[in-house]
Amino acid sequence: MSDTRPRFAQDLAWRLEALAFDAFTGAMRLLPVDWASAFGGALTRTLGPLTGAHKTADRNLRLAFPGKDEAWRADILKKQWDEVGRTFAEFPIMDRIILSPDRVEIENAERLAQIAARREPVVFISGHFSNWEVMPAAIVQTGVDCQITYRAANNPYVDARIRKSRFRYGVRLFAPKGGDGAKELLAALKTGQSVALMNDQKFNGGVAAPFFGHLAHTAPGPTRLALRFGTVLQPMTVERTKGARFKAVVHEPIVLEHTDDRTADIEAGVRRINDLVEAQIRKRPHEWFWVHKRWSAEAYDSLKG
Repeated sequence: MSDTRPRFAQDLAWRLEALAFDAFTGAMRLLPVDWASAFGGALTRTLGPLTGAHKTADRNLRLAFPGKDEAWRADILKKQWDEVGRTFAEFPIMDRIILSPDRVEIENAERLAQIAARREPVVFISGHFSNWEVMPAAIVQTGVDCQITYRAANNPYVDARIRKSRFRYGVRLFAPKGGDGAKELLAALKTGQSVALMNDQKFNGGVAAPFFGHLAHTAPGPTRLALRFGTVLQPMTVERTKGARFKAVVHEPIVLEHTDDRTADIEAGVRRINDLVEAQIRKRPHEWFWVHKRWSAEAYDSLKG
């Protein structure tokens, strides 16, 4: 009986959460695209500063930009909350955004066409910039055969809905099992498929590499996969141009070093990824997802107040 009750309570909580997810999704899909995006931004500009995540974002900005004053941080915080809200309100309507010919521009699209034509497997890397869902959609819409990885939602009912919604615009999500270097991803590369991974969040036990002047534990999986398969890291980033319109930027590939010291090669690759992510954040700081704890406890302890 003691086991049955928790299972029932958890399942009920999941189902109620899924109903709330459905209500939000339905409401966003009733609105025109730009209205839904603007509503999401207004909502989190209002509610975001009342949450604990606001303090986390502020502390992150203090670590990353120690020379900036409080007024600058306040402006970035306001803009990043607008970005967060727009992004989450846009998730339920990504099919409309992606399938609209004037909403997504791809810079250096010829590189994606080359990967697709040659069936040249690469390891796509990116971070949580603006609406990061634009990146996988842009990849598959240009004909690249790619495994799009993601972290499965804890709620299985919500997770099923996420997968179904992404399927509407051609993205088939894949949640690796067994860590960041899953066997399934290596198998995909061997068959000519590319793989895509986010590489900008804290990864306990990962490589401690510099990021805005502080060591940040970073997942080595993308670099390890590229080295093992002898391919390149292919960075992509997303920028918001206006409202619910975007530019997906395909950067120059990162060609990794191959020496007799594989550990050093992995560390070098991770550092180059962190350098690229940092450069993009410095260029457009309001568009990064500042509300997660990226650095170690020691880095946060170094802050005063």
